[in-house]
Amino acid sequence: MKIRPCGDQAVLAELNGIDAVLGLYTALRHERPTGIVDLVPAARTLLVRFEPRVISPREVTFFLENTQPSPVDRQPENTVTIPVHYDGADLAEVAERIGTDVTGVIGLHTAADYVVAFGGFAPGFGYLTGLDPRLHLPRRAVPRTRVPVGSVAIAGEYAGVYPRSSPGGWHLLGRTGISLWGTERTPPALLTPGTRVRFEAT
Repeated sequence: MKIRPCGDQAVLAELNGIDAVLGLYTALRHERPTGIVDLVPAARTLLVRFEPRVISPREVTFFLENTQPSPVDRQPENTVTIPVHYDGADLAEVAERIGTDVTGVIGLHTAADYVVAFGGFAPGFGYLTGLDPRLHLPRRAVPRTRVPVGSVAIAGEYAGVYPRSSPGGWHLLGRTGISLWGTERTPPALLTPGTRVRFEAT
């Protein structure tokens, strides 16, 4: 782990992959010193924001270097089930590319146990780890200019759900009517880092 200063109120921990990021993030969620005010995970980094009047950068660095990663939470109450109507524009193509049929793709997608690794791209979009390796496909060569809201998709090692209509290059497997972002909620995002996710065919 490398720890770099990020302004005067944050440090950036650089790790060797998403598993290490999630392990450190989970540990810090459960136990962290007073003065650390926010944690922002990404694919290979964890941004740690702190209040400099309460804790120094040196103290934050020492704490991070001596924190043991924790397993990702697996409690049932920390699980979000997303109902999916599997009729995506790329479903048949994905099946052909991995040497199975549509039913096979749906089975692989719904059997996996996902965890929100980090958010990004758009408010409410969670990058979900746990996708079956047989479904690991590169992004589409030509992105779409408009992907409908609620589209359930895959790209690379991740699965995700588009929280709003936007351009995108992921493979579309289906759609859901569940709301992923709502300012009336606390937090507004349904899929926050560390949340367990299951997809269910409807």
